[in-house]
Amino acid sequence: MSHTILLVQPGTNPETRTYSDYESVNECMEGVCRIYEEHLKRQNPNIPTITYDITQLFEFIDQLTDLSCLVYQKSTNTYAPYNKDWIKEKIYILLRQAAGHGDV
Repeated sequence: MSHTILLVQPGTNPETRTYSDYESVNECMEGVCRIYEEHLKRQNPNIPTITYDITQLFEFIDQLTDLSCLVYQKSTNTYAPYNKDWIKEKIYILLRQAAGHGDV
């Protein structure tokens, strides 16, 4: 369990920057998925059930001006930064495990 801070900037305006923190990397990756799901709900308010695939999620991540994580490193008592590619890799692993394919 490593405390993780998610930094999000959806648009080019610096005022769109937000952050949230999570108790673990996996919780943070679930948070990224929830951000995308909320985005889809806003885009499609009349659709009761929204589905998407990982390609659509990754395209959304790529369209964000900035998305990064700071993950607490107990050994050095610091936070290490990680970029969009790292986040996508962690989401991919998380979703594969959730789908029952834990053989990554």
